[in-house]
Amino acid sequence: MEHESERTRPDVFAAGPWGGPSPEPPQPPAGAPPRTSTIRWTSIALFVLLLALFTGRAYRELSWSQALAYWRDLYFSPSMTAHVVRDTEGHRPALAVSGKIGAAAAAWFRRQLDDAALAPGDLVLLSSPGGQLDQAVIMGEVVRARGLATAVGTLDDEGRIQPAYCASACVFVYAGGEKRIGIRGSKLGVHRFTTDGRGDDPVADTQRTTGFILGYFTRMGVSPSIVEMMAATSDIRWLDTKEAAATKLVTEQR
Repeated sequence: MEHESERTRPDVFAAGPWGGPSPEPPQPPAGAPPRTSTIRWTSIALFVLLLALFTGRAYRELSWSQALAYWRDLYFSPSMTAHVVRDTEGHRPALAVSGKIGAAAAAWFRRQLDDAALAPGDLVLLSSPGGQLDQAVIMGEVVRARGLATAVGTLDDEGRIQPAYCASACVFVYAGGEKRIGIRGSKLGVHRFTTDGRGDDPVADTQRTTGFILGYFTRMGVSPSIVEMMAATSDIRWLDTKEAAATKLVTEQR
């Protein structure tokens, strides 16, 4: 009778740590789903949860007025452009921002500042015809919170500041600067702001808007007389050098 050698016996060949047979792997209880199936269903459930959260947020955002304009301005086609440059006159980095202030300009602007990694005292160069007042005010608050300076202009290929203009809502961004530099030849333009007429009392809405504007400029150290200049005309009023200095909108000349 043939004998199977110990070396070829399965229970000896597959020895455990102390020479005994390897323990059988634990088996799932009878009727339990396979482990791979459990992992698959868990992944699907997690995906569905994330999708529900995202679409729920999207639904809420779509319920906002101008929601589509906000998404387009933030994610797809920003109304403003920005690039980091070096101001050779001030010998500091600068973020040159230009274009119309759109529906998502404030969120877009924060991201540009984060990417630029500007330090307090660095410069934001502005060139804009204006745009949405609420976004401009937030941008100005961000500029002040980060201790940045502002100027109106663009930079040429040699790093020299060239004149530009900043009108309407852009002036609120400019006012946020800790230092507000006046560039020879650049223009600051102001005008009267009105409400959209959706409120029950247009006069009260206009008064609230005026009070809001006055409070903002006061916090930024700009003279209340700037509000009087704005209220005097619905057209752009371009401030001359003396007016910009008298209202403390410009704090130093270059």
